[in-house]
Amino acid sequence: MSEPVLVLNDITMQFGGVVAVNNLSMEVREGEIVAIIGPNGAGKTTAFNVITGVYAPSNGEVTFRDQTIISNYPQGKMAKLYSGENRGKYTKEVRKTPDRITKLGVARTFQNIRLFKELTVFDNVLIAKHMNMRANIFSATCMLNHKEEKTMREDTLKLLEILDLADVKDEISSSLPYGKQRRLEIARALATNPSLLLLDEPAAGMNPQETDDLTAFILRLKEEFHLTVLMIEHHMNLVMEISDRIYVLDFGKMIASGTPAEIQNNQRVIDAYLGVDEDGE
Repeated sequence: MSEPVLVLNDITMQFGGVVAVNNLSMEVREGEIVAIIGPNGAGKTTAFNVITGVYAPSNGEVTFRDQTIISNYPQGKMAKLYSGENRGKYTKEVRKTPDRITKLGVARTFQNIRLFKELTVFDNVLIAKHMNMRANIFSATCMLNHKEEKTMREDTLKLLEILDLADVKDEISSSLPYGKQRRLEIARALATNPSLLLLDEPAAGMNPQETDDLTAFILRLKEEFHLTVLMIEHHMNLVMEISDRIYVLDFGKMIASGTPAEIQNNQRVIDAYLGVDEDGE
């Protein structure tokens, strides 16, 4: 069995008196595609925001490749308000910023597409390439980084070709069809050279054909870029087809985990989520 890449230990995220994520522990192993599913409001995106440093959790720890990137415990006003579990277990505060976490090899997309809408497809990806740029202010000002800039532009074009976006490289990103905007957002995430890719509802708003295309696209990316993938998704056909393992959240707590077959036959999951048709989600 492969080694864990990402580990969440006892993550609790409390906003005032509301516990959005309650004592969440999970792991993602090298080369896996792991899905987090659950009803709207179950805490899925909140968990992503903790992993990527957007939120500091109220309690718990996140490690990436055996390095603690996030750790916190109830302090300040939260010391009195805290109603989650494992109070006192964690005593250290570690909070890497989102850009530092990205540089470690963690990239994400968002439920609502967040492109630079007035920029071209090419420039959207090129900007992400600058995340790993070695030049400093002095070398950039004196135009001593032209070789690195040329390489980044060449790499950007290669990435767009791999992802079938080279034909629209000069188009303004907001003018693209919805499915290609999703693909562009993934391309921009890949431009940071991640080893772990977090996808937040990548099939949201897609029609059945676009969802089928996305399913094949994710599998292709995993192999070509040697990625480990953690995704949030409501489209169960996509989840069941490509996931190695699935975690199920409900009201901020994990209620089940296992293979797709195990999740499909879990009565608690059926009652909480899978038994609800899409129109009722």
